[in-house]
Amino acid sequence: MPASSEKEVWIEIVVTTPPELSDALANFLTELGTQGVIQEERIENSFDSNDHTSVEIKAYLPASGDIKEQIGALNRYIDSLSILFPDLDKPEVTTDRIVDPDWGEQWKKFFKPLRISKDIVIKPTWERYAPLGRDIVIDIDPGMAFGTGQHPSTRMCINAIEELVRANQDSNTWTALDVGTGTGILAICCAKLGIDKVVALDLDPKAVEIAGINIAINRVDDKIDILNRDVAMYAGEFNLVVANLTANALINLRPHLDRMIKQDGFIVLSGIMDQDGTNVTTIYQTKDITLDSTLTEKEWVCYVFRKRSRKH
Repeated sequence: MPASSEKEVWIEIVVTTPPELSDALANFLTELGTQGVIQEERIENSFDSNDHTSVEIKAYLPASGDIKEQIGALNRYIDSLSILFPDLDKPEVTTDRIVDPDWGEQWKKFFKPLRISKDIVIKPTWERYAPLGRDIVIDIDPGMAFGTGQHPSTRMCINAIEELVRANQDSNTWTALDVGTGTGILAICCAKLGIDKVVALDLDPKAVEIAGINIAINRVDDKIDILNRDVAMYAGEFNLVVANLTANALINLRPHLDRMIKQDGFIVLSGIMDQDGTNVTTIYQTKDITLDSTLTEKEWVCYVFRKRSRKH
């Protein structure tokens, strides 16, 4: 295929950060709208101290966007992290203007088959993997959407879903809702684990397109409805609601998610940093909704709530 005569111009963002803040920054860059995020560990030698490890995060934004505002938002976020973690070095940001970057291929070398839970293995469509025992293999081509299973918030969601499905023998009759589906990975997990009816929602038309492709690749399109829809404008009741978003988004969506959980149903919330956990649990817990279990990884937390049956 001949190359296009029109060159695409991108802004490459490079954030050098202590490892403890790398996941938070990578997550923020993804939510900022960057097209692909790559993390590389660096070891910096020092003559008067032990080797110091940092992480270099590369991300890309189209130069046609509001770069000034997006970089400003990133710097404000870094300032807030520095206040929360004063003992860590402040992350540093550099930018570069580049033409036709090969990021779309470069980041693929960091995405390999990965066991996420006891039975679920996530693999990119371009890699091979020989299943073992009860392995459930999910093929993902993330494109420009968020969700490869490598982020702690996604991994914890998948583990929570698997545990809930395995513990409830009637889960094959369940319905599930995936809010902010991204690549469709959580919806696909629900379907592959045995839930027969799944609805996946996302506000981003591109994410809906990518999720639709992944759902078809995994041959669960007969079980999943993928919609470009705001959950606040959607009506339905589900045995399982899954939302891997941000703490602020989860707090804002609370009344909408609450009305969608059936009695004795579960809601899995992830994408929450430690310092935001109390706010989320305070907002979500009521006399009807109780905290069932908590998963943690690094500075991230995932909550599983249950909506109890009302006694008459």
